[in-house]
Amino acid sequence: MIEIEKCLRDAEEQMEMSIMHLEEEFAHIRAGKANIRILDDIRVDSYGSMVPLNNVSALSTPDARTIAIRPWDKNMIKPIEKAIIDSPIGIMPSNNGEIIRLGIPPLTEDRRRELVKQCGKVSENTKISIRNTRRDLIDLLKKALKDGMPEDSEKDAEEKAQKLHDKFIKLTDEMYTEKEKEIMTV
Repeated sequence: MIEIEKCLRDAEEQMEMSIMHLEEEFAHIRAGKANIRILDDIRVDSYGSMVPLNNVSALSTPDARTIAIRPWDKNMIKPIEKAIIDSPIGIMPSNNGEIIRLGIPPLTEDRRRELVKQCGKVSENTKISIRNTRRDLIDLLKKALKDGMPEDSEKDAEEKAQKLHDKFIKLTDEMYTEKEKEIMTV
């Protein structure tokens, strides 16, 4: 016999993980203002090994349109610039011998629409993940019903699963709407 509450907790945990993944994906989508998270995937050649950018420098945003990168070793300026140029972020670095600056250009209307579309796809994938979690839980409950679980318990658990699903789908929609507003705000 399965333990219904444990199954519901596990499903809720999986749905929360989907939301955390969505937050992570949204953080990497540039919305026109400086955000050091867009540099998370950049790896720099540091003395023969590829390391994350934040392991060889301090990252900051002195204003809404600039990211400042202060290497801990001045010899790392060229490898850091090369890694940024080779990355898909599409921003040309400039330096003054001590600090590398990335000027975040304002987004065009077309680029904003593309980013909103990209957010929509990520959001939809999250919803699919949440729906799959609910489906798996319901399948588990149906199997338990065949194994002798009372029908009332199964129906109550199914109802709770639906409420969990609705809660997380609503949260996904709210996050998408907020990100869309952030992107479309000039």
